[in-house]
Amino acid sequence: MDKYKMKNLTSSDIDRIIALAWEDEVPFRAIKFQYNILEKDVIKIMRNNIKRSSFKMWRKRVTSRISRKSDKIQYKSLKKLN
Repeated sequence: MDKYKMKNLTSSDIDRIIALAWEDEVPFRAIKFQYNILEKDVIKIMRNNIKRSSFKMWRKRVTSRISRKSDKIQYKSLKKLN
């Protein structure tokens, strides 16, 4: 994501992205669908906006879960949060 798109995210958008990223059932593609940002951008947002220890714990959890990359997961969790 370029710096222009990153600047256009409001603090409530960033809070929402962080909340979605913490959800185990929400894949990165659901976040991309809603905010048009890539997985690497979500990682940057998480790295810059949560504590270092929380980021490490989140990355460990995300990389160990296959469900994050699964195409079988529906957007039901995303719809619940709207």
